[in-house]
Order: sequence, then structure tokens, then C-alpha cells
Amino acid sequence: MSLLDTEQQKPEITDIRVVAQTKIFQVQAVSLSFSNGQKRVYERLAPSRRAAVMVLAIDGDDLLMIREYAVGPDRYELVCVKGLIDEGETPVEAANRELQEEIGYASHNIQHLRTVYTNPGHMFSPLHMFVARDLVPSKLQGDEPEPLTVVRVPLSRLDELINNPDFGNSSLLVALMMLQKQLAA
Repeated sequence: MSLLDTEQQKPEITDIRVVAQTKIFQVQAVSLSFSNGQKRVYERLAPSRRAAVMVLAIDGDDLLMIREYAVGPDRYELVCVKGLIDEGETPVEAANRELQEEIGYASHNIQHLRTVYTNPGHMFSPLHMFVARDLVPSKLQGDEPEPLTVVRVPLSRLDELINNPDFGNSSLLVALMMLQKQLAA
């Protein structure tokens, strides 16, 4: 039996209503009735069912990362290639497109690392993580508001990056730890 198996009955959704709307997000109030009689209202970002990709691009002994502005913490962050999957695209196709748009490379060797949900308590947001190797120059026009700076991080310094308290992107930390585990195998 898996640690994640459960016999627990899911709560019944009794009502969903929109409580806020922006150009990008819709906040819903979801009324729930639990099997023990408890009732609660949770707020969530409306499930768009649109997945995203993150790509750990490896060039020789380096991980190619990007320095990009993040509005949440209002600072520049070190991130990996990422983006939404377009209509009709597979996750691998999206990963390859994002590589070309953000760092100017395509890959002939994209391997699935893991799929995670970035915040399952408040939204449906599957993130397909990949490792891309065998990079070849190939540039597509992206939608970034400013040029992205590519930063080469030696794979030998992954521990330093993971342990840096200023590096707090949780999904990227998961991806890096999964990569580290794969490299050690």
C-alpha cells in the first residue's frame, strides 16, 4: 500500500462562486461539506487546468539558469527555463519551445524529471519538470519584457545553490534536488 493511499471520503463541493477577478486570476470561494458534518469555505485560484513546464538545461558540466525579475518578492531571481504549455502542445514540445525562447537553445534529449503541484491547497497547477541535454543553438522570439541574462552554474555547485538562504523558489528547489539525486545515481 502506498503512503498516499487513503480510504477517506473527499468533501462534497456544495457551491463555487467568484469573489474576485483580475485579467489573470479568478478567486473562487468553494463551499465544502466534510463527511463528519463540518462545513467550510476555502478560497482558491480558479483551476485553469493549464499546466506549465520547467526545464533544467544542462550544457556540459553547467546548469544554464536565468536571472529574471520576479514581481512577488520584487527582486531579480535565479530561475530555470519555464512557461505555460500552449494549446495543442505536449509538455516536451513546450519545454523545447521555452528553451529556444528563453536561452536560445533547443534540445534533442529532454527527459521527464517529475511532475509537481506548486500549491495544491489553493489551485490546480501541474508543473512538469524536465532535464534537457544535447543542446544546440536555436532561437525563437519569446514574450519576456526585457532580455534575460543566462547564468552558468557549475553542477558541482548545486549544494551551494540549494543551501543558499536567499534562494527560495520552492518548485525550483525541488527540481534541483531531484536533479542532484539523478546525478548521484
